[in-house]
Amino acid sequence: MFVDVAEDGHIGLERAELGSYDLAIVDVMLPRLDGWSIVKALRENGSHMPVLFLTARDAVSDRVKGLQLGGDDYLIKPFAFSELLARIRTILRRRPILQEERIRIADLQIDPEQHKVTRQGRNLHLTPKEMQLLLLLARSSGAVVSRTSISEQVWDINFNTGTNMIEAALRRLRSKVDDPFEKKLIHTVRGVGYVLEER
Repeated sequence: MFVDVAEDGHIGLERAELGSYDLAIVDVMLPRLDGWSIVKALRENGSHMPVLFLTARDAVSDRVKGLQLGGDDYLIKPFAFSELLARIRTILRRRPILQEERIRIADLQIDPEQHKVTRQGRNLHLTPKEMQLLLLLARSSGAVVSRTSISEQVWDINFNTGTNMIEAALRRLRSKVDDPFEKKLIHTVRGVGYVLEER
């Protein structure tokens, strides 16, 4: 396993954009450019590289922010090295899940392996978390997916964040998948969850 180390945020972002890495471990409090900004820039530039935030900031709002920005996990200092390794292995194990056939629902096509989504032939540019959320809904074959299932399977959160994180994520996803098109595919089932289907 090859490990590269960056001394500050600017160098880290440059290496992440130019190199080919299986995973980025990003400290939130870095000199010159903080970890939030690094991951935000990577996601805006279309990078799908998994990211593990490493930080002493343990507030729920900080954890939620890191996950909303596109982080795959969030580890708080101090930590046991064995836990860091376990979390790295867990993140890397998720990647083969994307090796599957394309999914088609109405005029929406999802190619998980290529991280490509189209609707009516138009490319939809989704962040990694948006892609995970869309795949969770698509794989449910028209069944309603609860907010709890979404928080556990997309963000690995098994606690109540006290925020509207899921609603905000669904709004962003709908703005790309539904808003530009007449027929809506993502539907809210009040008090239950969300479903992706043609109606």
